[in-house]
Amino acid sequence: MRSGPCVVAPHVTLAPEPTAKLFEFDNSYAEQLDGFYTPWRSVEVAEPRLVRFNHRLAESLGLEADALDSETGAAIFAGNVLPAGATPIAQAYAGHQFGGFNPQLGDGRALLLGEVLDPTGARFDIALKGSGRTPFSRGGDGRAALGPVLREYLMGEAMYALGIPTTRALAAVSTGEQVLRDRALPGAVLTRVAASHLRVGTFQFFAARGEIDKVRQLVSYALARHDPDLAGAPNQALALLHTVIERQAGLIAAWMNVGFIHGVMNTDNVAVSGETIDFGPCAFMEGFDPGTVFSSIDEGGRYAYGNQPSIGKWNMARLAETLLPLIADEQDRAVQLATEAIDRFDGVYLETWLAGARRKLGLAMSEDGDLELLTGWLDVLAAPRVDFTLAWRRLADAATGDEAPLRALFADQEPLDRWLERWHVRLERDAAGCLVPGGAEQRSRAGGADAAVRASAGRAAAMRAANPIYIARNHLVEEALAAAVDDENLEPFERLLDVLADPYRERLGDVRFAHPASPEFTARYRTFCGT
Repeated sequence: MRSGPCVVAPHVTLAPEPTAKLFEFDNSYAEQLDGFYTPWRSVEVAEPRLVRFNHRLAESLGLEADALDSETGAAIFAGNVLPAGATPIAQAYAGHQFGGFNPQLGDGRALLLGEVLDPTGARFDIALKGSGRTPFSRGGDGRAALGPVLREYLMGEAMYALGIPTTRALAAVSTGEQVLRDRALPGAVLTRVAASHLRVGTFQFFAARGEIDKVRQLVSYALARHDPDLAGAPNQALALLHTVIERQAGLIAAWMNVGFIHGVMNTDNVAVSGETIDFGPCAFMEGFDPGTVFSSIDEGGRYAYGNQPSIGKWNMARLAETLLPLIADEQDRAVQLATEAIDRFDGVYLETWLAGARRKLGLAMSEDGDLELLTGWLDVLAAPRVDFTLAWRRLADAATGDEAPLRALFADQEPLDRWLERWHVRLERDAAGCLVPGGAEQRSRAGGADAAVRASAGRAAAMRAANPIYIARNHLVEEALAAAVDDENLEPFERLLDVLADPYRERLGDVRFAHPASPEFTARYRTFCGT
């Protein structure tokens, strides 16, 4: 591999015998993909301390949660102790960053410790982020600050609760050391869990070097790990391209339906597993505006909310380029097959986005005019920049005839009136033709008032199950992180995390978590790359 010279790993203390069975590692990446990484060790930190440990995630992975929620666990998650069976490696990858290609990026501050199998047999990576410099650090310190580590923990759990594929945090550990950014900040290490860390940029790294045999290895490995039913496909590279396109189109559709803005959709941040990965300058949109950008480094708005579908397709084209020699021997034929695959992105995205939007609109059946109904609703939201999350949620109230909460969001009622009239007519057709979502009784043409009430209540309940009341609102995230970093007070973080773990159930005592920030805050709000 041309990623760098051989290196000697610094000393790391081996785990004592009691930690030997805390992880049952099964390290397929390190064992099967020699030459795709550099073996490396983390740098010890001064005073590792568990700030947050994810018991539920640990238990779902089949780990001994109580044993890991300890000083020993803190030492492992900080990188001071290497658990038995771990094979720490820094993975190699490249990437298009804001459209420009960098042939060598790699894990500059992350290490893959190994893989574990959960009780169902599903495979997950256990990786440290912020564990020190590696051969891919490019002059960086390889460290992470506590604020960005807690942001990634929070955002991953929020996305998981929303039902969106995502990487998650197993632990956040403070290091007892300072890292220098714009000011000295408390250092931390995140333990990230992912279905894998295979990225579009992983394929680009080897394709850019003309190492087609390694690209072929990656294709076989990716299919075996994520799509074993396709491992015997006659054209493995094309099969992989199609399935990654489907996953990415579905993922971005899910982002769009909750107003999530990733902020840095570089190809090194695109996981072939279809999970949301790398929560740097991400944020949730409040007032609806397709041009919304929060990232401080996205000066041209490349990764604005409304651009995410087209960028997703562009990223899939970059993956396709790496696979062309494997798709067909003849260049023109390979390009034709790859282009046909890429052109499917728009259709898959639209179908998935619209299916999710129908649930949000309270529709169980599809009609040809549903896309127009949806875009009409978004137009109504866009002109006055109505809060995206609250508007959808209050639409569920309107399904029962209580339009007051929705109307309170609009200064100009006329556009809303016109759209609501169309929506109610559409709901009538939907109710007449099928079972109302949520299992309510079928409403016959001659049904009485009781049947109508039950139908509307069932529809509203189904809509509330598709429209969250709580998202990780930017001002609340910043308040929680500031309290944790500046005051060593985790209570706001824990409270916000608790609310976001159940985003579809409205609770009377949590009103402030549902309200947007002030217009002044949002106008000046910017997010930054952190971990």
